[in-house]
Amino acid sequence: MTIDKGNGAPDGRAGAAAASGDGGSTPGAGSRGPGSPIEFRLDAASGVPTYLQLVQQVEHALRLGYLKPGDQLPKVRDVVAELAINPNTVLKAYKELETKGLAAGRPGQGTFIQATLSQVALPDLTVLRKTLLTWLRSAAAAGLDDAGMVALFTSALRDFHDRRGETPAPGARDGGPSQAGTSEGVA
Repeated sequence: MTIDKGNGAPDGRAGAAAASGDGGSTPGAGSRGPGSPIEFRLDAASGVPTYLQLVQQVEHALRLGYLKPGDQLPKVRDVVAELAINPNTVLKAYKELETKGLAAGRPGQGTFIQATLSQVALPDLTVLRKTLLTWLRSAAAAGLDDAGMVALFTSALRDFHDRRGETPAPGARDGGPSQAGTSEGVA
């Protein structure tokens, strides 16, 4: 998954979240409703259920500070029209976000972010992003494809947690949907 810095947010904040990947994503297909700083994209080749891709994109945008409490998510009908998916899929994603306490539906108005996830300050993110881009260029030069980069990163993250005696995030050990088939970066 990549986070694209879109300029569709009325306040100038960057914030279009988009899942990337070659074999199954629809180029240019995305959904950002008026006033919504997030744009959803799907990667059919990822193996991650559609509703979970939407949930993960919102979570990533929250972690990176692209979404904040009070921001409106795209209306269900806009996501359905833009991505050609079943309305129940979008409703399931939004319900999952509500269950996690991250969003709340307002009858007749839409779904709004009500909480955020841990964030790193923007200057720190900029430095980390530059370092990560350097690493990605090195990995590509060494011949790794996206899947190889994800595998190497996931393995290193697991080792990092093991050395610190920490329990990794859910999915990190087993390469579950939160880790497998997705790479995260800031574009």
